Amino acid sequence: MDYKLLIIEDDLALAGVLERRMSRHGFSCIQAHDASKALLDARQFKPTHILLDMKLAQDNGLNLISPLRRSLPDVVMVLLTGYASIATAVEAIRLGADNYLAKPVDTATLLSALTDTQIKGGAVDINEPDELPLNPKRLEWEHIQQVLNMNKGNVSETARQLGMHRRTLQRKLLKKPILDNRHSETS
Repeated sequence: MDYKLLIIEDDLALAGVLERRMSRHGFSCIQAHDASKALLDARQFKPTHILLDMKLAQDNGLNLISPLRRSLPDVVMVLLTGYASIATAVEAIRLGADNYLAKPVDTATLLSALTDTQIKGGAVDINEPDELPLNPKRLEWEHIQQVLNMNKGNVSETARQLGMHRRTLQRKLLKKPILDNRHSETS
């Protein structure tokens, strides 16, 4: 079976890591980094599987589930989020996502969600040793950077949106985590 994966993720580094990971397991992958490109790529590429980030810059990935499902009724769609909650999980499934995963997520969990372990003994071996999961400190740093970027560098507004004190945010900004395994992978 030819597995075609559309990765809808605005974090370019994470999208690249996901593409490398899934390509190693037999998926042909393309990336879309915003809502309009995602919808266009879905129509042109006709993926069998979709990884969809819940937060896409100014867009909400939840808003893409229904149009993607209408154009690709048989696609396996997994929503990824760094903001996991029961409410968004229920909403994602109600809208048509097949699965909902909180970041950081390892490859075995991704493969299991995408394939529903139907091909466990086939082309995809989800029991092979996996790389380390995404580093939570690195994930937090990237989330802070994304919100800071959305606020055009305004630290006060970013701190308000993140629900933290301005000084706490400034301390976190000074403690950039070291690059972890997701940035040092080779394809």
